[in-house]
Amino acid sequence: MGDEGDVFDVIVIGAGPVGENAAARAVRGGLTAAVVEERLAGGECAYYACIPSKALLRPVELAAEVGRMPGLELRGPIDAAAVLARRDQAVSYLDDQGQVRWIENVPATFVRGRGRLAGPLRVEVTTPDGAVRPLRARHAVVIATGSDPAIPGIPGLREARPWSNREATSVQQVPKRLVTLGGGAVGCEMSQALHALGALETTLIVRGDRLLSRTEPFAGEMVARSFQESGIDVRLGRNVERVERPVPDGPVTVYLDDGSQVEADEILVGLGRWPAVRDLGLETIGLEGRGPIEVDASMRATDVPDGWLYAVGDVNGRNLLTHMGKYQARICGDVIAARVNGQPDDLPSLRDTADEQGAPQVIFTDPQVCAVGRTEELASAEGFAVRAVEYDIGAVSGAYLQADGYVGRAKLVADQARGVLLGVTFVGPAVVDLLHSATIAVTAEVPLERLWHAVPSFPTVSEIWLRLLEEYGL
Repeated sequence: MGDEGDVFDVIVIGAGPVGENAAARAVRGGLTAAVVEERLAGGECAYYACIPSKALLRPVELAAEVGRMPGLELRGPIDAAAVLARRDQAVSYLDDQGQVRWIENVPATFVRGRGRLAGPLRVEVTTPDGAVRPLRARHAVVIATGSDPAIPGIPGLREARPWSNREATSVQQVPKRLVTLGGGAVGCEMSQALHALGALETTLIVRGDRLLSRTEPFAGEMVARSFQESGIDVRLGRNVERVERPVPDGPVTVYLDDGSQVEADEILVGLGRWPAVRDLGLETIGLEGRGPIEVDASMRATDVPDGWLYAVGDVNGRNLLTHMGKYQARICGDVIAARVNGQPDDLPSLRDTADEQGAPQVIFTDPQVCAVGRTEELASAEGFAVRAVEYDIGAVSGAYLQADGYVGRAKLVADQARGVLLGVTFVGPAVVDLLHSATIAVTAEVPLERLWHAVPSFPTVSEIWLRLLEEYGL
């Protein structure tokens, strides 16, 4: 080791699932890689987001399913302590040694500490003991630092020490009273989970006129109806004027623009996320460290000459979903290896299709919301010759067999000019496994006339595909 530090072909800053995948693909291509992480290897998803939230939501979903099936009944309320214990197991008790071993078995070098750029192809890592370890990349540096919760400048909100997804998913004692700001995925999922686990007084405050505003309107309406039926107080079209918490561990009061107020034991903020670019040393290469790092279809930073800097996952702002970040990372690692090895970099157009138009998303509430591609509103705004059809999933025989009083809805958005799907949405109990077929149909642009010949099994909920296509006129 000289003054320039250890040298690797690729250095990845961020050891979440996105950074791990970028390193693994680069190594698969014959390169050496180092992965730098300040916190837990495995990232936000493994410990404070995707994994723990679904561990908390699954018992809620099962309890709801039991309630819809005659002949079955719960013997009592959900055992919150048992659910939290299983959540702890799912996140490995916040111990990342298993993830570190995975990285080392790639094989890649794991470096614990705060990584920041120190000029082109150079990274400095501040280790836990305060030492600075210099690293140099021969070919590429990949930024995979993810995103942080956005906390708006509402008077008193920061001083009230609000929960983000991190505190909500790692909760050890469920509050009796919870107030949530925001009607997106985090706000909806965690409000329903914590309400079912003991937050009997849960209030959800949303600025807009519906929940899940980026989905088809009926999705948010159905989720809101389910919430209200379960006892969650949903307040739409309300702005928060100020928040007060006079005593650090005391109750918090939220004052709304209609003159009302809500008192709770904890306040959860689910108002979006912001790329984690603070203190990354972007200024050392002529970039501003404020917003997303703009990239092309290869995940290469567009404003950095010589093509050595890449950004994958939330930090590039393209698609804030773990599975899409991992997809970007696989592309990134493959592209870096191909360029180093003098091989062609192929199919950039398909990358744009998958990343921008074919990204699937699931909101794991009851009912589940599953969507891929464009909504009808977005497709129309983009100038497509749109035709949309909807169908009651509960009218399908398989849905009746799955649950008594099954309530669900599906929507198909098509480009009439080309006869292909632009987007699909399913809302209902246990519809998540319908989504990948829709993702294939949208991203592969399967002609509708050909899709009609993909015959769904009877009696399953997947027969909704046949009903939608018949509604379309096929």
